[in-house]
Amino acid sequence: MDYTLDNGVLSVAFTTAGGSFTSIKTQGREYLWQGDPSVWSGQAPVCFPICGGLRDDRAVTRSGKQIALGRHGFARKQEWKLAEEGENMVAFKLDSDDHPELLEQYPFPFVLTARYALDGAKLLVSYEVTNKGDEDMPFFIGGHPGFACPLDEGEAYSDYTLRFESDEAAELCTAVPSTGLIDVEHRSANPMVGRDLPLSHELFDVAETIFDVLESRTVDLVKKGEEKGLRVSFPDFPYLIVWSKPEGDFVAIEPWGGLSTCSDEGDVFEDKRGCLVAAPGETVVRTFSIEIL
Repeated sequence: MDYTLDNGVLSVAFTTAGGSFTSIKTQGREYLWQGDPSVWSGQAPVCFPICGGLRDDRAVTRSGKQIALGRHGFARKQEWKLAEEGENMVAFKLDSDDHPELLEQYPFPFVLTARYALDGAKLLVSYEVTNKGDEDMPFFIGGHPGFACPLDEGEAYSDYTLRFESDEAAELCTAVPSTGLIDVEHRSANPMVGRDLPLSHELFDVAETIFDVLESRTVDLVKKGEEKGLRVSFPDFPYLIVWSKPEGDFVAIEPWGGLSTCSDEGDVFEDKRGCLVAAPGETVVRTFSIEIL
């Protein structure tokens, strides 16, 4: 099922297939990547109950439970249900009671609610994770929105830059494309120039750029020399991934609560960086926003 919110400033389309948004428009300009299966068919998947990947797609909890999850988990591939609808707000939920087969991959009963609201030129995104079980539930949550770049015809990908709120570390952890995991012990030079990450297709020839030590909590996608673009604010997320495909006219700005398994980590789920834990009956909330500038 598809839904649309329009407050006269911003028009955002949503789908229950994956429980996420499929369009962000203002004044006729589309800001969200519209998908191309030959490049990347995604648009703004929800990463749950992991962000990134596990070593050999597997992990074990401290209590000995087995976890078997593909990259970014399963939430993005499920049919969600409408949970709530109101003026300038819509919410979808993924309930393990409706998908008992998911407990074979992730043995913790849960409800994941994705709540979306419009506030002027801003889309507010709230992920609400509820533990329906009788023991602590470890998990990870993250967003993966991909934005159109360039925004208008006649422009080049390299006309755009990502502008960070703060100075960032001179060296970043290194993605390992062959495994999908992360090397934190052999670090790479940060390609930023000052607080800007100039965009080029060559930047993504090898892998994504992973900010595992992150000062900024806002990043702007803007055309150089202009204010045209958008701002992603992620106060609740400690990590940021910047990713595209060499042939893709998009850039994904991904606020994550965790990372792919790192070279200095074992395979105990709770010992991974950023692991959140919901007590029985508890709901843990993490938010970010997308604002059109």
